[in-house]
Amino acid sequence: MGLLAHNAWTAEVQVAVAANFSATLQALVPAFEKESGHQVRLITGATGKFYAQIKNGAPFEVLLAADSQTPLLLEQEGFAAPGSRFTYAIGRLVLWSRQPDLVDDQGEVLRSHRFKRLAIADPRLAPYGAAAMQALERMGVLPQLKDRLVQGDSVAQAYQFVASGNAELGLIARAQTMVDGKPVGGSYWLLPENLHSPLRQDAVLLKAGEGNRAAWALLQYLQSPQARALMRNHGYSH
Repeated sequence: MGLLAHNAWTAEVQVAVAANFSATLQALVPAFEKESGHQVRLITGATGKFYAQIKNGAPFEVLLAADSQTPLLLEQEGFAAPGSRFTYAIGRLVLWSRQPDLVDDQGEVLRSHRFKRLAIADPRLAPYGAAAMQALERMGVLPQLKDRLVQGDSVAQAYQFVASGNAELGLIARAQTMVDGKPVGGSYWLLPENLHSPLRQDAVLLKAGEGNRAAWALLQYLQSPQARALMRNHGYSH
């Protein structure tokens, strides 16, 4: 009887999560599932692609975006539950290389000829890609780097270009260069926040999830002290 009653109250939630936050959410999920009894199914991708998929009827129930604009638009257009939006994390952009001596603490390597390729996420689809373009423009280096840019569909793919050695440098999410609060290795420069618009990442409950108790529970959990502590360890602020 007890097991049947427990199962009657548990549910699964389908979460569309921005690529930069995927590893952090995967680290959060076990504790959430243990505490709540609910199950989480993650779909990782670029925020812009999720926006199009949601408008075309994709059955996602929660969106964890890499920006604040997309959840707002979805709410305004009737695809998300009014009043459910909140900022779950604020991200930072870093210039990263696998090579320990390539990136200096001012990002001056971007003005040099010490590299052939700089990886970024597609600025039309990924907020981190848009922030990267904005930063390069404000630094005044975009014209000279245009021919050296390689774009991934998401910031996860941009990271892979650098991790695999296909690009020497990448402008990616700070969280991708950290494990348990420590740098993963190589060399990196944390870009000053005045070089790009704030990377405020909002969560929203989508229409498909309004009746799903697991969706509501996950959004609540993301605002808990234990979840926020783990996010800080992964390079995010609030």
